[in-house]
Amino acid sequence: EVQLVESGGGLVQPGGSLRLSCAASGFSFDDYAMSWVRQAPGKGLEWVSGISWNGVSTYYAESMKGRFTISRDNAKNTLYLQMSSLTSEATAVYSCAKQSVSMIGDSWPPVDYWGKGTLVTVSS
Repeated sequence: EVQLVESGGGLVQPGGSLRLSCAASGFSFDDYAMSWVRQAPGKGLEWVSGISWNGVSTYYAESMKGRFTISRDNAKNTLYLQMSSLTSEATAVYSCAKQSVSMIGDSWPPVDYWGKGTLVTVSS
């Protein structure tokens, strides 16, 4: 059974940093690209960042470039998202997603599994 379990969310002040983790199990983690997506209150799903199976290729939404860093540890079957210089616009539920392919480009690849998400609240 494929499982994706996010952690690391919480309350952070504007300008602060947070690192999210996604523990994956039930599949060959190092065969697939992975992504982070988010859904802010009252808004649609947004592709935040993606990473190829080997970590060589990454994608970031324009507004996240330079502030968010996606990474993965294939030995630990874990995906990460380091977020810095956070603003209130980053308040959302962040979920990790398993792509059905190994590579990442500029178009969001098909997703076959989702995690339940972790809530990030940016507020003073």
